[in-house]
Amino acid sequence: MIHYRTITGPLGDVLLRAEAGCLTGAFFAGQKYHPGVFADAAAPDTDAARLFDAATHELQEYFAGVRQRFTVPLAPVGSRFQQDVWRALLAIPFGETTTYGALAARLGLPGGHARAVGGAVGRNPISVIVPCHRVLGSQGALTGYAGGVPRKLALLRLEGIGIAMAGAHDTLPIAA
Repeated sequence: MIHYRTITGPLGDVLLRAEAGCLTGAFFAGQKYHPGVFADAAAPDTDAARLFDAATHELQEYFAGVRQRFTVPLAPVGSRFQQDVWRALLAIPFGETTTYGALAARLGLPGGHARAVGGAVGRNPISVIVPCHRVLGSQGALTGYAGGVPRKLALLRLEGIGIAMAGAHDTLPIAA
């Protein structure tokens, strides 16, 4: 059975999804590819409730600046290629970035596969915990993010990565 819980975070509500004892989704409200569930569909069983509590605690610690790695069990659902890309995202350390092209090269893909990698990154179903926000365009350009570029910028700044974005109104600060 699939369980859902919505939590409130400093960058807006996050819908958590769990199945079989693993987190399968973490979606910002309004995020591209959001599963469309807006409330708890059913009361979670004890295992799902514990998983949601742990994920919520770890996300709170991350946003407070005291957690750099997540330990909740993950099981994102996607194609084999997407799974490979999402595993590669987990290897990007806190406070560091890479580019889509470099990620493609790390996966052993021939030149020109940055766009395919970008498509898989964009469909990452576990925002923040699987750190797709750490992937930038060529030459470090701040590019799209399923949760919105202002959120991506806020996450990068939280990790101490200084990136400029045009227009002061484009920022989404993390609440204290």
